[in-house]
Amino acid sequence: MDKTLLTILACPSCKSSLSYQKSEQELVCKACRLAYPIRDDIPVMLVEEARELTAEED
Repeated sequence: MDKTLLTILACPSCKSSLSYQKSEQELVCKACRLAYPIRDDIPVMLVEEARELTAEED
């Protein structure tokens, strides 16, 4: 994940910053507790495609 792109992207739901989880290939919003998938090196920034984080993933 390009660091410049990561600084530009924001959560589509709450506009908070995102963190990159390399092992899961996801962008995570701690505020919304949502993880957005990265498919073929492209972040899928749709709330409908995001998964909710579990308590263990905090």
